[in-house]
Amino acid sequence: MSILVDENKRVIVQGITGREGMARTKLMKEYGTQIVAGVTPGKKGENVYGIPVYDSVEQAWEQEGPIDISVVFIPAPLVKNAAMEAIATGVKLLVLVPDRVPLYDSMEIAAYARDYGSKFIGPNTLGIMSPGKAVLGMIGGRVTSAREWFKPGKVGVISRSGGMTSATSYFLTQAGLGQSTVVHVGGDAVVGMRQADVFREFAKDDQTEAIVLFGEIGTTQEEELARAVKEEGCQKPVIAFVGGKAAKEGTQFSHAGAIVEGKFGSHESKVEALTDAGCRVVEEFEDIFAETKKALEETGAK
Repeated sequence: MSILVDENKRVIVQGITGREGMARTKLMKEYGTQIVAGVTPGKKGENVYGIPVYDSVEQAWEQEGPIDISVVFIPAPLVKNAAMEAIATGVKLLVLVPDRVPLYDSMEIAAYARDYGSKFIGPNTLGIMSPGKAVLGMIGGRVTSAREWFKPGKVGVISRSGGMTSATSYFLTQAGLGQSTVVHVGGDAVVGMRQADVFREFAKDDQTEAIVLFGEIGTTQEEELARAVKEEGCQKPVIAFVGGKAAKEGTQFSHAGAIVEGKFGSHESKVEALTDAGCRVVEEFEDIFAETKKALEETGAK
């Protein structure tokens, strides 16, 4: 298995006729993602790489059948309306790629999604990759690098950093460790599925035998994941690295979701929580890969 996406999920792209939407649609389609339609108001009747374009999500659903996932490439001020449209139509998973989505808009999307039983990744995310099956968003950049850097396997990857999502997976591949699914939860302070939510998906996934976490200072996501590991249990090893050790109070690190205020969200508090939960916390980024291989060997994974 994989989590969240595979080659059978039916996907639409909202904002497909924009420059970014077209470029990333090319990546997703060439990789093997089942994109059934695109949506751009006023563009019905056009097509992008052979994919039909409709004016609304409802039109796409009526003409192409049920839709599992929407990948959103809409300008940030319009993301809320686009997301709510997809959710109201019945789409159960959204990938909100744009950054600079207003904070209150993200909060409204989250409340709306809860009411309709939907989930979303992002905003400000590279997306999701299930190697050898499908990609949502822009992970990998181009299809050649996506196929070279990410390989099918049994390591689930959760990251709060876009760049380090790809770097972590690339070095896992170089170490001979393929990935089940790779998830960039997004760099904003308010996101849909948080690290703990993705952890729970990996914990029940048959393909995933180890979970790698790339964490950062700021927010309480790593502490939440640690609490989930400790209270809910997990038979799979969790290997974690937390960036930002040298950051001081008030320092913004990388993006909006990584800012330290006092001890809240600090490197120290995250490492302490993860260690106390039984996660294998490494001091240096490059130690992730040897530790993951060691953990798999110890658990008898082949």
